[in-house]
Amino acid sequence: MAVERLPRPDPAGADLLRTRRNVLLRGVDIDAFAGATVHLDCGAGPVDLEVRSAARPCAWMDTTLGPGAQRALRGGGGVRCRPLTDGVLTVGPAVFGVRDGAGLRAPR
Repeated sequence: MAVERLPRPDPAGADLLRTRRNVLLRGVDIDAFAGATVHLDCGAGPVDLEVRSAARPCAWMDTTLGPGAQRALRGGGGVRCRPLTDGVLTVGPAVFGVRDGAGLRAPR
């Protein structure tokens, strides 16, 4: 899920537990990559992920993030991915990239 999609005014207070997501990205509109293969590299090598489908926000978002969060996150509630390679993801900075048939495209 892209942290920029979170309802205002408190995006800094959002975390993985409150959003019920495994990964929060900053500066990447991950919802735009449905159907693509992406990678995240936290420094231990890239982990490839198949971006499969949209993760629809549920009513629990209204409880954890505030009233109206579920509606605000429609169309931007993150994605469901399938891991394609083994690896390690850690909290902190990561390099994001998109893979195509020829290999790796420029990181973001």
